Amino acid sequence: MAVGRVVWRLGRTVLAVWALVSAVFLVSHRDADTAVRLALPDAADLGRRAALDPAREAVAQAAVRRRLGLDLPLFYASRRGPGWAWHGARNQYHRWARQLLRGDLGTSFRTGQPVAHRLGTALAVTLPLTGTAAALAVALALGLAQALAARPRWAGAVRAGLGALQALPLFVVASLLLLAFANPEALAWFPAYGLAGPAADPAAGWGLTLAHLVLPVVALTLAALPELALQLEATLAQELGAGYAATARAKGLSERAVVRRHALRNALLPSLTQLTDLLPALVAGAVVVEVVFGLPGMGRLLAEAGAARDYPVLVGGVLLTGAARLFALLLADALYFWADPRLRWQS
Repeated sequence: MAVGRVVWRLGRTVLAVWALVSAVFLVSHRDADTAVRLALPDAADLGRRAALDPAREAVAQAAVRRRLGLDLPLFYASRRGPGWAWHGARNQYHRWARQLLRGDLGTSFRTGQPVAHRLGTALAVTLPLTGTAAALAVALALGLAQALAARPRWAGAVRAGLGALQALPLFVVASLLLLAFANPEALAWFPAYGLAGPAADPAAGWGLTLAHLVLPVVALTLAALPELALQLEATLAQELGAGYAATARAKGLSERAVVRRHALRNALLPSLTQLTDLLPALVAGAVVVEVVFGLPGMGRLLAEAGAARDYPVLVGGVLLTGAARLFALLLADALYFWADPRLRWQS
């Protein structure tokens, strides 16, 4: 029964991701004229060239439209006059869906490179960034929540600090880190912008790359930490008031031992739901962090693709974000099976 529920949730999520990506594809490609104009050589001089030779400019736009595959109808049917015209399988959506099912994400309007290559290059930056931030946020939340549950004297101040940090937008957190630790007027401990590595500076090696990633990782970790820690600490406090915790104390266990050996696993169950939203939230946060710190990752790629109307890259980015959501659901379900033996007995 439990396995059936997991399969049902996965199937429903896959359909939702497909519907979302299809909607993004159809809505974005309705503005194909702007994408064609921006893809023309010397797009900045478009108005002057059209005024000088409108016929030649129209021919150039038609050629670009054919090259980008935008000369076909958008969908299977479209409104034409008072009725509807049926286009069959010869349309942009059908061709995109067929290519996607074969693993082909298309070609970038902006650079002519395969979308998979551009996304892979960006993911080489974003995955270490978000993965490291997720691991640090979870580890720090576990340690901090257990420490707070033991009710030390400094618990109130830490809770207030976490609440204040949770209220700050990620853009503000990233900017404050830049001003504090990448500022010659304060502490210039880390690089402020961009990404370097062996290709850019062979003498520095990967140490320079890691230095560029420190502040972005810290920003994402600080953004995710308060909600995880406060939720887990509140659940731990509730579990510590249960009868089994009182019995454990009566046996002579310290408060920290009661938390670690008895209350933690039960408290983790409600908090596992947050892991479903953690990875997508970090991917969304990477958009802000990568723009602020100038990192060539998914966030910056999608921001530039949106400005350039590079629709294949945008659609591919939405698909990857949906896949991250699907992976997070899988991870949460697996953790539920690990943490709650009752689910294993039911399966």
